[in-house]
Amino acid sequence: MRDYLIRATAMEGKVRAFAVRSTGIVDEISRRHQMTPTTTAALGRTISAGLMMGAMLKGEEKLTIMIKGGGPIGQIVVDANALGEVRGYVTDPLVDLPLNEVGKLDVAGAVGTDGFLNVVKDLGLKKPYSGSVPLISGELGEDFTYYFARSEQTPSAVGLGVLVGVDHAVSSAGGFIIQLLPGLKDDEITLIESLLSRIEPVTTLLEKGLGLEQILQRIVPNVEVLEEMDVHFRCNCSRERVEQTLISLGREELEQMAEEDGKAEIVCHFCNEQYLFEEEDLKNIINQL
Repeated sequence: MRDYLIRATAMEGKVRAFAVRSTGIVDEISRRHQMTPTTTAALGRTISAGLMMGAMLKGEEKLTIMIKGGGPIGQIVVDANALGEVRGYVTDPLVDLPLNEVGKLDVAGAVGTDGFLNVVKDLGLKKPYSGSVPLISGELGEDFTYYFARSEQTPSAVGLGVLVGVDHAVSSAGGFIIQLLPGLKDDEITLIESLLSRIEPVTTLLEKGLGLEQILQRIVPNVEVLEEMDVHFRCNCSRERVEQTLISLGREELEQMAEEDGKAEIVCHFCNEQYLFEEEDLKNIINQL
């Protein structure tokens, strides 16, 4: 099944809703970084949130999510844009913790709760928009819910999930964001809260074969899909970009690198792609300076 996202409204335009299936993307990133199930779950939840938040943007706009909670995983970084493209990494992809007290992957233990969730949006203006909130649970769904309420003043409900098999392959990953807009009556809000309290985990619904529209229909009445789009893992690193990074080091450092190491090996944080520059390559770069 393909990875895709839908943008919708519900309850006569008084609710804005997003849902995403990101199974293939999360599995690819997990394999690229040889991640443990716990770090896959933490990054995968953030990937799904990033894709849906990217769908709130327009044109060439993009955003970066940074989560640093003081846990052993280090920092989570996710880039996403309005085109449905996403990439991400964690500082230590090999962190592995025992299951938590309810028998689930201990995402909160890996992420930590002593830190912040930061979102930086490049909207094409002189200065990027930046919002930051303290982490409240480390489970991430609750933290993004708090971010929308506190930083963007939009009451929201965020559900995120990743299911990892015994072979470490991702069997399902995805999420939803429900945002309450002005005009909702108290009884309508109560209805949404009641439906949310009974909703099964998003991974369970995906495993059952439900489509994204069907998932949203279990949370809010009268869903109207406005847009459906494919989503993809995409890293914009390239040998040319890495070469420009080497050039920025300056002649002296490049000459020292060529003399002492005889090569330079650069690994992209996001996709784990390796770029090797042999001594002759380094000398050619030096000659351009």
